Amino acid sequence: MSTFFTTNRHGYSVRFSPFNPDQFVVASSQFYGLAGGGTLYFLELTPDGCGIVEKRTHHWTDGLFDVTWSESNPEIIVSGSGDGSVQLWNTNLSSNNGPPSMVYREHKKEIYSVDWSKVPYEQLFISASWDSTVKIWDPIRNNSLSTYIGHTQLVYNAVFAAHIPNTFASVSGDGFLKIWDILCYDLPIASIKAHDGEVLTVDWCKHDSNILATGASDGLIRIWDLRNFGVPITELKGNEFAVRKVQFSPHNFSVLASVGYDFTTRIWDFKKSSEAIETIKHHSEFTYGLDWNRRRRNQLADCGWDSLVHVFKPDCLSDKI
Repeated sequence: MSTFFTTNRHGYSVRFSPFNPDQFVVASSQFYGLAGGGTLYFLELTPDGCGIVEKRTHHWTDGLFDVTWSESNPEIIVSGSGDGSVQLWNTNLSSNNGPPSMVYREHKKEIYSVDWSKVPYEQLFISASWDSTVKIWDPIRNNSLSTYIGHTQLVYNAVFAAHIPNTFASVSGDGFLKIWDILCYDLPIASIKAHDGEVLTVDWCKHDSNILATGASDGLIRIWDLRNFGVPITELKGNEFAVRKVQFSPHNFSVLASVGYDFTTRIWDFKKSSEAIETIKHHSEFTYGLDWNRRRRNQLADCGWDSLVHVFKPDCLSDKI
């Protein structure tokens, strides 16, 4: 396991580069995101894989809660912050600690989620906010392309479908999971009360475009199939507190990882068991960020409020080729 310490910053999100398996970025905030500024850390694994070096940092005047890489340009990332703005950073144009290339200001409250479309011809990104809206952006335009209003409480997470064009999912404090066609922004194409509590996270299966997972404040992870959307196909149990993020493995159909407020990172195989196949306890505060490395099989990164960023391979996946 490799570890990096974000001094006086608390980790909220971590994302591997889609282009380079050794590069990743961490979005962090001062004072647990309650006050102060935020910092993006551009990090790189050492050649032996045993260490992490800081390549550059960029600072913002408010906390940074999420970050995503462009799927077409390895120099561009987008972050969302507590002041309701989205920042686009071009590392080719910005010096170390330099300002963002563009700032998008339309949301009225905190932005808790940003995501870049995985469909090659869709050069779009999405933002989800505590103002209860989701917005779609073209990075070269100053104004959003469309706004999606359907949730009645703050939207915690919105993610593009991995293989379905023009489609994203969103989850909210209202307990609902909604599926949207970006060309029909008046109403979602599907909606279900996914949990009794607040739904904090959603992700699409990388191997089956009909499968999604949600995680919520009730500590449960539920797996959904769009072909039979009325009830979850399974429910994963064991988290002591809220599930902050859930993400399907890009390498194994039924494997997913989660992090949460019980300070753990858990690995699940929903085809085998409703309980975690591994529970990892290497954080001492809320664990917030999580990402699989698409370019390196079974490698994970996580980060938390204890200022620690870990990159590792779960023991339970060591026998999976």
